[in-house]
Amino acid sequence: FFVLRRTKSQVEKDLPAKTEIVQFIEMNQSQRDGYELLKSTIKSSLFLQIKSEGLSKSKLSVMHGIMKLRQYCSSPSIVEENQSIPLESMKEEFLMEEICNALSSNKILIFSQFKQPLHNLASRLTQEQIPYFHFDGDIDLKDRMDMVSQFQKEDCQTRVFLMTIQTGNSGITLTAADYVFLMDPWWNTAIERQAIDRTHRIGQTKKVFAYRLICKDSIEEKILQIQSRKEAISDELISENDSIIKHMKEEDFEFLLS
Repeated sequence: FFVLRRTKSQVEKDLPAKTEIVQFIEMNQSQRDGYELLKSTIKSSLFLQIKSEGLSKSKLSVMHGIMKLRQYCSSPSIVEENQSIPLESMKEEFLMEEICNALSSNKILIFSQFKQPLHNLASRLTQEQIPYFHFDGDIDLKDRMDMVSQFQKEDCQTRVFLMTIQTGNSGITLTAADYVFLMDPWWNTAIERQAIDRTHRIGQTKKVFAYRLICKDSIEEKILQIQSRKEAISDELISENDSIIKHMKEEDFEFLLS
């Protein structure tokens, strides 16, 4: 017997259009002030360490500093745990406005590398009495698949699905959704594409819109530029989280923290 296989490019010709958009988010003044203070503190500490120990021995500290800045862009509360008045996340505000108003009749996937921004969104959705599904690595695989199965049903009224990009980037089909939001840029752009393509596959009947949320004038905007400059590395050599840092030079770090 013969097995007929079609390539991804052949399949995509039969699918509705997919539009990918970089959505720049302006921080408000309090988030901006906190970000700049954090960046200045991290930059001073890291460059002193690099000067005394060298770049190769400092990369773990560099990764940690960069991760803190990335977390702050999505959810200042991750970093500023002791704030008496929680700082607003403008990404969270943007997403809540989209969910409550602009996309009130659409099904939506929201991915983040970090758990806390998703928990924050879950709390806001609960306050607004908007049902949602939510899973990350702490949720049993069977429970995850049960949620996916429910979400895919035509009569399911739950239209928001929150998940970490690590748990939702492969092995599942979510064609019930037609909007995808990536809350934070991933070093490996192939992982981002896999997450988006949970919706853009056989069974999808609607146009798909995918948004990468990027805080303007932040480390996230610079990550996009480094992704572009190192596209071959990102797509062909990177297989695990943040390992693109192994290929960076000191000037790359200076650029990220400039």
